[in-house]
Amino acid sequence: MSGIGKTVCVTGANGYIASWVVKFLLQRGYTVRGTLRDLGNLKKENHLLALDGAKERLHLFKADLLEEGSFDSVVDGCEGVFHIASPFFYQLSDPQADLIDPALKGTLNLLGSCAKTSTVKRVVLTSSMSSVAYNSRPRTPDVIVDETWFSDPEFCKENKLWYQLSKILAENASWKFANDKGIDMVSINPGMVIGPLLQPTVNASAAHILNLINGSQTYINVSFAWVNVKDVANAHIQAFELPSANGRYCLVERVVHLSEVVKMLGKLYPSLRLPEK
Repeated sequence: MSGIGKTVCVTGANGYIASWVVKFLLQRGYTVRGTLRDLGNLKKENHLLALDGAKERLHLFKADLLEEGSFDSVVDGCEGVFHIASPFFYQLSDPQADLIDPALKGTLNLLGSCAKTSTVKRVVLTSSMSSVAYNSRPRTPDVIVDETWFSDPEFCKENKLWYQLSKILAENASWKFANDKGIDMVSINPGMVIGPLLQPTVNASAAHILNLINGSQTYINVSFAWVNVKDVANAHIQAFELPSANGRYCLVERVVHLSEVVKMLGKLYPSLRLPEK
């Protein structure tokens, strides 16, 4: 219960990872200020309001990533800020407007608010393995991909990897801004996050599992770096609480090809109709 008497902010509080961060923060005694783009939509808020401790110590605020200054009053008075809000989806009509602007401008907007107050001791940024591993460097079995790696924006542009581009641009800009302004920042870079959902909607990473069980005839020929959402949430809190935490942390429990995921699902749920090729 190390959070008693401390106030922290979680952006995009009703999202997949953020909801678990809020849950664990409340369990540890923190007072949590959660930001939402669409305040008052109970369908998107009820799972947060139902958490233990929410009635006493969870306060929800409206804040928009692209509205300059909208986080000023929310982060003022907070000791820690968990910046988790960032769009993650694959079907895009306008990559710049749908992904890149909210990720890049939104993160700088949030950090700008943190720089205006003296109360914020540390910012924990939710980045991604997408900002680590996407470049033209060889990945032979002897190569270790770690926190010293960065994705290459030009490589992402050439291959139309828009989500990856949004994450690396946002993280690069965040480190520059944090260093220039003297903000103590730690970056969390998880792989494909799976595990129980607190929110009522299916998020993009969980959809990879859903796609395997909803009648698909095939699975895509790809391996992902997977990690459980509870581990990711706990890592965020440790990144704030441990004074020694610094730099970037890659969160990967294991790398598994989708064919192996199908095998696991088949063993756990023999009645499911799963793709065989």
